[in-house]
Amino acid sequence: MNGFELAVCSEMVFTHLPIVERVRRIAGMDFAVEIWSWHDKDLEALAATGARFSSMTGYLMGDLVDPDTAEQVVRTAELSIKAAETLGVSRLNLHTAELVDGQAARPRLRSTGQMWVTAIRTLERIGELGAAAGVTFCLENLNTIVDHPGVPLARAKDTLALVEGVGHPNVRMMLDLYHAQIGEGNLIDLIRRCGDAIGEIQVADVPGRCEPGTGEINYPAIAKVLRDIGFTGTVGMEAWASGGPEHSEAALSSFRAAFTLD
Repeated sequence: MNGFELAVCSEMVFTHLPIVERVRRIAGMDFAVEIWSWHDKDLEALAATGARFSSMTGYLMGDLVDPDTAEQVVRTAELSIKAAETLGVSRLNLHTAELVDGQAARPRLRSTGQMWVTAIRTLERIGELGAAAGVTFCLENLNTIVDHPGVPLARAKDTLALVEGVGHPNVRMMLDLYHAQIGEGNLIDLIRRCGDAIGEIQVADVPGRCEPGTGEINYPAIAKVLRDIGFTGTVGMEAWASGGPEHSEAALSSFRAAFTLD
């Protein structure tokens, strides 16, 4: 048994199947479902599957850190809230920069004070949108070494500082342990430090970004420390199936085993 809701990203497993069928397969194994983009999907068809949807992208464009594009983040966050109503999603994901095919749309090699100020002011506005709609926006840490070069303020310690700086109950962390392991490591202490700022945990193993048990991260130990700090929220597997898409069911079973505590 465990005290967590387990969710699976439908963008990365069962990829040989249409998205609606992926959602059905994930839900059929009693996992909640995560999606990335919503604007290119038939939300009514996804809702008709009866799946529990735990999170999805909370903006479409713009950089939280950029005064010239931050308004786009706020505007598309409002659109995301409306889309989330169709699926019953209460947690919307943010990044500090707009991503295009995983890369920063406007790469930045260093951070500035203006970026910090702009990000906090933008997150304050988004927090108020979330409070009015009853949803929580979660700011995700990313790694800039392998997957997302050029994204500013992407490390977990930076996203934590932003969330704590805003201090709004509808702005939390999407603490991605795959990204944190690549960029920072020391995951158990990181989890303890983030504590109540965590809105959701996302996982994949390193290297390879596959299911827990395929790499160097001791995910059973991660599960124990999450229990120890009293975390009872969602742990989402945002990972590829190591055996290929036809072996996604086995990957989901490994994920469940890693987060099942006696």
